[in-house]
Parts: sequence; structure tokens; C-alpha cells
Amino acid sequence: MQTVRDDRPFRDDPAGRDDRSLGELFAELTRESSTLVRQEMNLAKAEMTQKASAVGKDIGFLAAGGAVLYAGFLALLAAIILILTALGLPAWASALLVGIVVAAVGAFLVQRGLTALRKTNMAPQQTIETLKEDTEWAKQQTH
Repeated sequence: MQTVRDDRPFRDDPAGRDDRSLGELFAELTRESSTLVRQEMNLAKAEMTQKASAVGKDIGFLAAGGAVLYAGFLALLAAIILILTALGLPAWASALLVGIVVAAVGAFLVQRGLTALRKTNMAPQQTIETLKEDTEWAKQQTH
């Protein structure tokens, strides 16, 4: 029959003593510390993945803005300038009007993407907070 080790402190001792040796306690501390570090690394990795995904979306806004600006310049410049010229505007005025409108739309999209990127904090905040808590807990345990 295999015995199950009970790692809880104060096991079977009504006085609240722990009969583990100092070596066992240090081994447990080392084991738990390495587990904690692994968990913190996994948390940081997950948090950075989430933030990278958000930044990717914001970069998508920038790319979409650039593509709309470029496509709009080419397509609308050709079509609308011809229409406005046919309606009686001079060709230079038609080209200027179309260029201003398309540039404004593209600038809006690019600005939206840049604003969203500036708001993104890439530091793994949750991991930093957990590490601070762990440090405070460890300080309390040593005093």
C-alpha cells in the first residue's frame, strides 16, 4: 500500500508544530518558487499575446486607412474629376476638390489607428501587479 504525503503544515499535531526538516521545507520552498515563476511567465506570455493582438488590429486600421487613401485617390480622382469637369468646373478645380476629400478620409482613418496605438500600454500590467503582491507576501513571511 502506498502512503500519501500530506504537505499541509501542522499535520496531525494538535500543538501546531510541523515535523518536516529544514531540508524538506527548503525543498518545498524551491519547488513552490519555481512553480510561481513558471505561472508568472505564463501569465506574462498570455498578456503580451493579448496586447500584440490588439496592436495588430490597430495596425490593420492604419493599413486600411492607407489602402483607402490610395484606392480613393486613384479611382475617385479619375472618375469624379471627369464628372465634375463635365458639369462645368475647370479640370484643375475638379482635381483639387476630389483630392482634398479623399485625403481627408484617408487622414481620418490613419489618425484613428495612430490614436488607438498610442493608447495601448504594452507592459504586462497584470503580471507586474502579481509580482508586486508576491514580493510583498514574501517580505511579510520573512518578518
